[in-house]
Amino acid sequence: MPRLLRLPESLRRGAPRAFAFFALWLILHGGGRAGLAVGALTAIAASWLSLVLLRPGGRPVAIGALVRLALRFPGQSLLAGLDVARRALAPSLPLRPGLVPCPTRLAAGTGRDAFHAYLSLQPGTLPVVMRDEATLLVHALDLDQPVAAAVAAGEADFSRIRGNADG
Repeated sequence: MPRLLRLPESLRRGAPRAFAFFALWLILHGGGRAGLAVGALTAIAASWLSLVLLRPGGRPVAIGALVRLALRFPGQSLLAGLDVARRALAPSLPLRPGLVPCPTRLAAGTGRDAFHAYLSLQPGTLPVVMRDEATLLVHALDLDQPVAAAVAAGEADFSRIRGNADG
């Protein structure tokens, strides 16, 4: 391709982000004339900032895996929330809170932090701290539940988003 027609790397990576931010702007604020100009400027600024703060990785996001995770999340969250509510409303049910060591294969960084944030949205479990580079301590409401297995399955699902089938 001729040199004049090549897009700079930042523009090539930033354009999809700017489009997504602008679409979000339109959803939230509508499409009035003044709003379009402000939305376009906001989308450009947000995409530039996101490129500075969240530099693109080497692997693209697997959209199918992201959609599957997003569709499964509400059902998992609802079931976990109902279990927590059932335990709160029926004091006779066993409750053994504590910390569960969960092996992790996610490397330190944004991906691991995003998984911990995702995991914290599930009622009944809360990531507390990394005990070491490969072990996450998770607070659970019931130590008799298969918390480590659930965390491992969630981590595997989350890893597929970035194209890591093995975690």
